[in-house]
Amino acid sequence: MALEIRRIAETRLAPDERARLVAVGLEVGEESGLEPESLRFCLDAVFAEPPFAAPRAVIERPPGDALRVTYLEVDDGRPDD
Repeated sequence: MALEIRRIAETRLAPDERARLVAVGLEVGEESGLEPESLRFCLDAVFAEPPFAAPRAVIERPPGDALRVTYLEVDDGRPDD
C-alpha cells in the first residue's frame, strides 16, 4: 500500500516538487483493514529515499472502509501560506 501511495505522489507531482513534499494526507477508514501505525512506518521507509525528503503522513480515521490519498502538501517557499 505504501508503494502505491508513493507512486501516486510521483504521478501527481512534478520532479522538482517531489523533493519539497511536506505531507501526505490520507483517509484510512476504521474498517479498511489497515493499521495506521504500520502504514505510517511503511510510508516513512518508502518516502525516505530520493527524490522525496521524508514527508509526514497525516492519517485521518473516518468510519467505514475508505482508503484514499486526500492531499499532497508541497513547500513552495512562501512562509505565509
